[in-house]
Amino acid sequence: MKKILITLALVLLILPLAASANIFTIRYGYFVPRMSGGPDSLWNIEFENMSFKKSAYQGGMLGLAYEFFMNRNLSLVLSVDFYNRQKGGWYLDYTKYQVDDMFFAFPDFFGGSIVHTFEVSQTPISLSFKITPLGRRVRFVPYFGGGVGLHLWTVRIQGEIIDFSDPWIYSDPGGDITVYPVYYALLEEQNRISIGYNAFAGVMVPVGSRTTLDLGFRYNFLKAKFRDSFEGFEDFDFNGYSLVLGLNFWF
Repeated sequence: MKKILITLALVLLILPLAASANIFTIRYGYFVPRMSGGPDSLWNIEFENMSFKKSAYQGGMLGLAYEFFMNRNLSLVLSVDFYNRQKGGWYLDYTKYQVDDMFFAFPDFFGGSIVHTFEVSQTPISLSFKITPLGRRVRFVPYFGGGVGLHLWTVRIQGEIIDFSDPWIYSDPGGDITVYPVYYALLEEQNRISIGYNAFAGVMVPVGSRTTLDLGFRYNFLKAKFRDSFEGFEDFDFNGYSLVLGLNFWF
């Protein structure tokens, strides 16, 4: 809800300027997060223990932008983009069994019975400078630029988790087995706000008297700090690139 309210407030602020806007853009980008980190990276912990694949967190990023020409070669761009991926998965090497009134994770090559969802989202609201070195009255309009933005982001795990910090010993006729408690949990850092950066380049190709096709490449820079449910983990790596296809409407 907080994300929606802030986005609506942004739209209301820029609407009075729409009459002087030179370009309105609708774009779709295929976002590929970097998902890097060390042993305390939440990305790595999820990928090592769960059935999640990195490709599951690559996907669409819808964007809107207003562009204001400052002179022949320089413009100011106000934009907002939306990215959200939520997937369900299971622990790879453990199976859940009940012992007395508790559930435990027992080693099992097949796994599959301990499941949770892993959700990641970010909404960068950016202010950027855009440079068109050849101007705007050419057949193909190359551009490049960059800027700064406020990134609204959420990281959430919901479902069953294994508490590896609390090992138990289960006595079995075949020998003692180390097992771990299984709990239901809702762990989230929701609607956090961090400062991020972007860089981009591309080309605009006229397809009508007031319309251009926009083919671009964007890179977002953001390392988000956890402070609640995931405190103690490394900064979350939201860095990543997008391959962008957009439609520009000139005014």
